[in-house]
Amino acid sequence: MSESLERDQRHQARMLRKKALIDERIANSPNECGLLLVLGGNGKGKSSSAFGMLARAMGHGMQCGVVQFIKGRESTGEELFFRRFPEQVRYHVMGEGFTWETQDRQRDIAAAEAAWAVSRELLADPSIALVVLDELNIALKHGYLDLEQVLNDLQARPPMQHVLVTGRGAKQELIDIADTVTEMMPIKHAFQAGIRAQKGIEL
Repeated sequence: MSESLERDQRHQARMLRKKALIDERIANSPNECGLLLVLGGNGKGKSSSAFGMLARAMGHGMQCGVVQFIKGRESTGEELFFRRFPEQVRYHVMGEGFTWETQDRQRDIAAAEAAWAVSRELLADPSIALVVLDELNIALKHGYLDLEQVLNDLQARPPMQHVLVTGRGAKQELIDIADTVTEMMPIKHAFQAGIRAQKGIEL
């Protein structure tokens, strides 16, 4: 038997064993429910991942809502794109710019509270299948919102509603109640080499 054929046969045997294990896990996971996902960490890709899932949900015909905390001074590519579908996405940009730009804590608190009022409306609406709370972690990290109130509202949402929370510095209490938590880890970033944020990549 040639070395290549033997290698192919070993690969097939491994894949057969792997498929059996995965099929068993799928068979033992029959439940469906609304998920709370937290996308955190210092690496790039948190909001990008959330908006990718938003596009995926829309592809399935799901009604969606977006509330952007902190961000707001300039339109982003995702905002410009998703606003083309007002019949399927309720898109709310509620921030006044990054905290180092506003430099006004009370103004930031007022903006975050207004954003949470809109978020609560989405979280109470069973027709909304997916809610993206972009940069909510930042608002919670800086103490702009009452953490207990946020946690209670998230847990009181309709049973089949999915929620995505993004931003650095996710609170442990939020991580504890989440179903899926992903942390983006930076390895390299173009900004470290003096390359500014660019349309289509960061904006």
